[in-house]
Amino acid sequence: MIAEKSAKTGDEAIPIPLYKFQKLEVYRLALDYVDLLYTLARKLPEAERFNLKAQIEGAAISIVLNIAEGSTGQSNPEQLRFLSFSIRSFLESVACLDLIERRQYLPQHALIGVRQLGHKVFVKLQAFRKSLQ
Repeated sequence: MIAEKSAKTGDEAIPIPLYKFQKLEVYRLALDYVDLLYTLARKLPEAERFNLKAQIEGAAISIVLNIAEGSTGQSNPEQLRFLSFSIRSFLESVACLDLIERRQYLPQHALIGVRQLGHKVFVKLQAFRKSLQ
C-alpha cells in the first residue's frame, strides 16, 4: 500500500488503502479506456453480445488487470511480462475497434475519442515498459 483515500459513510470518513498500481497514470488512463470501450460495446448489435462485445470488454479488462497484477512485489522481468500482456490486450482492443468500424456497427467519428485515448494508453504502457528494461 502506498497511500490512502477515504470514502464517506454518512458523516464518517473511512480510510481506504491504495496500492502502488492505483497511483500509476497508465492505470488511471486504462480505467478511462475501459469505460469508453464499455460504452461503445453497449451500442453494438445484440447479435454481437457473445462475440465482439464480449471480446472487446475482455481485452479492455485485461489491460487494467495486467497492469495491476504485474506492479506489486514483482521483479522487473516479471513486471515486464505483465506489461507485455497489457500491450497485447490493448492491440486486441484496437483490432476489435477495426472490426466495429469495418462492419459499420458505429460511425467512424464515434470511435475517434476512444482511439485517441487508447493511443495515450499504448504510449504510456510502452514508456513504462522501457523504464523497466
